Amino acid sequence: MKKLFPIVFILFIIIIFFRQSLFNGLLPIPSDTIVGLYHPFRDLYAKDFPRGIPFKNFLITDPVRQQYPWRYLAINIEKNFELPLWNPYNLAGTPLLANHQSATFYPLNLFFFLSPFNFSWSVLIALQPLLAGIFIFFYLANFKLNKWASILGAISFSFSGFFIAWMEWGTVLHSALWLPLILLSINKIVSSIKYPIFAKASAGKQVVSIKDKNLLIWSLIFVFSVTASFFAGHLQIFFYLFIFSFVYLFIRWWQNGKKIKTIFLFSIFYILYFILTSVQWIPLLQFILLSARNVDQIPWNSPGWFIPWQNLIQFIAPDFFGNPTTLNYWGIWNYAEFVGYVGIVPIIFALFSLFFRHDKKTFLFGTVFFLSLIFSLPTYFAKIPYLLNIPFINTAQPTRLLFLTDFSLAILAAFGFDYFLKVKSKKEIFYPLGFIGCAIILLYGFTLYGNKIDKNIILDNLSVARHNLILTISIFSIFILLVLLYIIFYKKNRKVIFAFSILVLALTMFDLIRFGWKFIPFTKEQYLFPNSKILSFLQKQNSVFRLMSTDSRILPPNFSVMYKIQTVDGYDPLYLRRYAELIAASERGESNIAPPFGFNRIITPQNYSSKIMDLLGVKYILSLTDLKSDKLIKILDEGETRLYENKNVLSRVFFVSKIKSTGSKNEAIKEMFKKDFNMANTAVVEDYRDSKAFNPNGNADIVKYSENKVIIRTENNDRAFLILTDSYYPTWNVRIDGVSSKIYLTDFNFRGVIVPEGKHEVVFYNSLL
Repeated sequence: MKKLFPIVFILFIIIIFFRQSLFNGLLPIPSDTIVGLYHPFRDLYAKDFPRGIPFKNFLITDPVRQQYPWRYLAINIEKNFELPLWNPYNLAGTPLLANHQSATFYPLNLFFFLSPFNFSWSVLIALQPLLAGIFIFFYLANFKLNKWASILGAISFSFSGFFIAWMEWGTVLHSALWLPLILLSINKIVSSIKYPIFAKASAGKQVVSIKDKNLLIWSLIFVFSVTASFFAGHLQIFFYLFIFSFVYLFIRWWQNGKKIKTIFLFSIFYILYFILTSVQWIPLLQFILLSARNVDQIPWNSPGWFIPWQNLIQFIAPDFFGNPTTLNYWGIWNYAEFVGYVGIVPIIFALFSLFFRHDKKTFLFGTVFFLSLIFSLPTYFAKIPYLLNIPFINTAQPTRLLFLTDFSLAILAAFGFDYFLKVKSKKEIFYPLGFIGCAIILLYGFTLYGNKIDKNIILDNLSVARHNLILTISIFSIFILLVLLYIIFYKKNRKVIFAFSILVLALTMFDLIRFGWKFIPFTKEQYLFPNSKILSFLQKQNSVFRLMSTDSRILPPNFSVMYKIQTVDGYDPLYLRRYAELIAASERGESNIAPPFGFNRIITPQNYSSKIMDLLGVKYILSLTDLKSDKLIKILDEGETRLYENKNVLSRVFFVSKIKSTGSKNEAIKEMFKKDFNMANTAVVEDYRDSKAFNPNGNADIVKYSENKVIIRTENNDRAFLILTDSYYPTWNVRIDGVSSKIYLTDFNFRGVIVPEGKHEVVFYNSLL
């Protein structure tokens, strides 16, 4: 039972933190922002809440705008025994499996196949601090630390500022939580290599022989953990984890005699990892190369790209600059990217470790702590990757290095607490206490006289900072009292050590759980993508069409996935560059496709007058104001939301009689924006070499439209050119009556195919290869 106590203790903390989900049925997802911020959902509750249902945290909308819809779509496709290759509901069609954040192959997705989706989502979120806490506890216990110190490290990491800020994404932390298990497996593998890996077989040949079962088990754990971290859905966090764990492996290899067999074994493990994950990273790489990732990003020299120097204060007082949940945040945008808080008590013990525990482990994690800060703050070294324009790194916001910062602080806190409990003289603890105490006094003094130092500082903001320091001062004061009592009564008395340890953990739990509860919303299930009159109307339409909105407050990008309604918008760090250029030209009203596009991951076309919208099959338009246009007919109202029908919309699949061949996309877009260009009967096809004429007499109908397949029945009197206005992508193929044919890049972004005369079945299908 004693061995299980730490696990039970960590589980107890998780139960307390997620009590709203366990006992009140609330979901750990910001569904309150759906009904509080966006139409037509606000219209459902307009009678009782004319300004929208109050929501807790306006900063957290991505989980309902990205992670939840993508995973919902991917899991539902997988339940039909298909690979979730394509998302047809946004951006005129976009890769889904190649979208790493869909976490298509994450092993813990198993829960979604065993229980209802919303329940599984709650489990997925709760598993993040639980698994992180358990893994880091065992990693620390491997160093023979006091169990209380190991538990403190587990709490301070699994409820750190980084974990709280990203808790409800369901991807970031699942990529991060495997790090301590990976490091533990490295320790176990390196120390378990006792037998020769190469043993002679009877025939005299060399064969690989792993004789130690313990080595085999930890080898499997290592490969599984690295693979799971990659599949979890956040590439940047995995990149940091991979680099750090690889350096850690090198250090442990060096310390343990630099054995060749260790290199050989881990080479096999990494090769196996690359093979297992190739099903994800090959499509991802293809998507990245075709995306606008490098041309439509926030400039790296913008405020908030790095952690502002003043936000180091948040390591001591997380809400010194206010908090988005109380609507009083007055710091640089955004709060969640800068908060590295691990608790007052853990930060004191981390400093104690750095000051007085002089061993290799402390040096290692102290180095990681300082390096992660150096490269996340606006230092010269941090700017080098952006000045050199290093691929991948130059588009990654360095504030996420707080993952390694908080991990290192949690490890150092455990080291410090362990050292404090073991060292004879306890008085050295007053050095880090004095350091933190002086910092708190200076901060409090600044809240009193900061306006005299800088006239631009608003007095109300200083009042917020002063008010939010009260709890920090209280916790700090209580801890000083505990330390004093401990020193007075400490005589290697086990009861005193036990009482002190329990009180330290209780104080840390109170500090971090309160901090987490303040930031994280738990919401009613009924708020999560409710249906409405307009949405029900759109779902009942038999035709294949697209929808657009003239206001970002209506049905924001990716919501439509939940209703299986296709739209022209989308919100994703990765989107096809061709589509971005087409929408940029449409919004500008001219054949200008030059970057920057100004989308910054969120494409929301609003120029309903553009002929490009007609070509895209935009049949319905949502608005919060009355629209006046000869092409629009108002058909439905719901609260403030209006629904219009576009009379000029083109069918999603149609024949054309004329082909204009161009040699480049610039020529193609210029052709399409000529005043006399008729999109209904003319197609612009790039690198088209066929000179034969076409006869458009005939018809084409979509008889089946699913995520990975579009079946079209055609009947035409002569050879014809068929256009499907879904985004062109290399993984799509076409068969005509079972015979493979060629897909032409048509009208800048879409798919075209030559169809022989007669009746035919044209099948567009998506495949992994």
